[in-house]
Amino acid sequence: MPVSKTPAGPRGHPDAQPRRSTRRLNYTDLTLSECQVLLESRDIGRIGWNAGGGPQILPVSYACVGDLIVFRTSPFGVLSELVRPSQVVLEVDELDPARHTGWSVIVHGRAQAVASPALLTHLWTVDGAEPWAGGVRNVFIGITAERVTGRSFGDLRSSRTQGVPG
Repeated sequence: MPVSKTPAGPRGHPDAQPRRSTRRLNYTDLTLSECQVLLESRDIGRIGWNAGGGPQILPVSYACVGDLIVFRTSPFGVLSELVRPSQVVLEVDELDPARHTGWSVIVHGRAQAVASPALLTHLWTVDGAEPWAGGVRNVFIGITAERVTGRSFGDLRSSRTQGVPG
């Protein structure tokens, strides 16, 4: 079989044209209170920051406690870098690929170790802050939100059935 010297287009065929979606994605910006409701309705998100070894994005189980978003981590893992004040983002979302609907909330903020003895005592009893990962996870990191944004997208009626405030 002869090998073509023509660069292959999309889908591997030399003559293939790029596919353009005819579907328009409709989205709605969420209010701060809608974002807060959605953040409090979940307990898993992804945290991103510029770690010592480069950008990192990792899943965390979290809880909203007053003005903080908190999670527990190991004193020895990469997340333990966040004991020192660090700029982070936390993304929480719900997506329905079959319906092309969903929502996403992004929290921009500052993470650091929780140091208050009274707050630490309380955090050991909070639902949602229990890590999925095994091992010793006794370091509490708190995120203070500086900016919170969110969007719902797709058919809003379908999104509302997934828990998006309407």
